[in-house]
Amino acid sequence: MSSRLFASRRERWLAKRIPPARQVRLDQRRIFILPTREGLLFGVALLVMLLAAINYQNSLAYGLTFLLLSLGLITILHTWRNLAGLQLAAGEAPPVFAGEQACFRVRLQSSGRAHSGIALGWPPAALQRLDVAADGSGEVELFLPAGQRGWLRAPRLRVESRFPLGLLVAWSWVDLDLAALVYPRPVSGELPPAGGVGEDDDEPGSAAQRSGVDDFQGLRPWQSGDSRRRLHWKAWSRGQGLLVKDFTELHSHDLWLDFDSLGGDREARLSLLCHWVVHLTAHGQPFGLRLPGVSRPPALGGAQRDLCLRDLALFGLPAAAQGRQP
Repeated sequence: MSSRLFASRRERWLAKRIPPARQVRLDQRRIFILPTREGLLFGVALLVMLLAAINYQNSLAYGLTFLLLSLGLITILHTWRNLAGLQLAAGEAPPVFAGEQACFRVRLQSSGRAHSGIALGWPPAALQRLDVAADGSGEVELFLPAGQRGWLRAPRLRVESRFPLGLLVAWSWVDLDLAALVYPRPVSGELPPAGGVGEDDDEPGSAAQRSGVDDFQGLRPWQSGDSRRRLHWKAWSRGQGLLVKDFTELHSHDLWLDFDSLGGDREARLSLLCHWVVHLTAHGQPFGLRLPGVSRPPALGGAQRDLCLRDLALFGLPAAAQGRQP
C-alpha cells in the first residue's frame, strides 16, 4: 500500500515538474543526478585514502587523494552536460493488432555538442543505447506488448547517461505522449448470411465473399475455387467440359459486416469482424461496416480498411479514450 502511495505521489510530482509533450528539451529543471554503486565505492576509497594521508602525514597521499577528488567533481559536470540540451521527440507509432508488439519511435536531436552513451527505455527492461553526434540526430525503436484493443499509451520514458566514467548517473523521466492504436485480435470464422445473399449460397464464407451478380460476360473454363453456383451445367451435359459463368460485377448488392447479426460477446464479434475486414481488403472486395452508432458505407481499398479497423478498435470505449491519440 505504501509503495503504491509513493508511486502515485511521485507521478503527480513528475507530472507537475515534467509535463507531457510531443517534444522535450532536457535542461537543469528536468535532469537529476546521483552517484552509481561504482561512484559510492570511489567515494569510500577516497575517504580511506584521506584518512591514511592524515594518519601518516604523507604529502604524496594527500596529492593523489585530492587529484582523484578533483576528477570526481569534474565528472559530475560532464555527466550532467551529456544530457543537457538533448532534444527528444515522439515519432510515429504504427497501429498493431492485439497480442503483437507495439513499436514506438523516439528521435533524439543534438543542439550543438555530441551526446555519448545515451540510454533510454522502460525499466526493468534493458535500456537501449545510442550516441548522438554534434548537430546530428538519431532514432531508436522501443517496444511494448499490446494486450488489448484501444489506445496503448506508453509510460514515462527513462533517459539516462553514465558518461564518461560511470561514477554518476544523470537521468530524467520524460512523458513524450506516445500512443499506438491497437486493433482487435483477428479471429477467423464464418459470417451469417447478410443482405443480398441468396439461399443457394452453399459454400463456407459465401455470405462474406459474395452478395450477388450483375451482367453476364461469357463462359470460361472452371478453376479450383470457383463457386458451384456459377457452373454451366448445360455445357457440361453436352460434353463441353466444366465451364463457369463469368460476370462483369460480382457485387451488385452491398456487402455489410454487421455487428448485430453476429453471436457471442462483444470482443468475439469485434475479432471476427476484424478478420473479415482484413480478408476482404486483401481479396479486393468492397464492404461496409455496421456497428451500433457507427455505419461505414461500402467501399474498397486501404482507406476503408483503416477506417473500419479504427472503428473496431475504439468501439465501446469511453469517449475520452476514443479521442486519445498521439
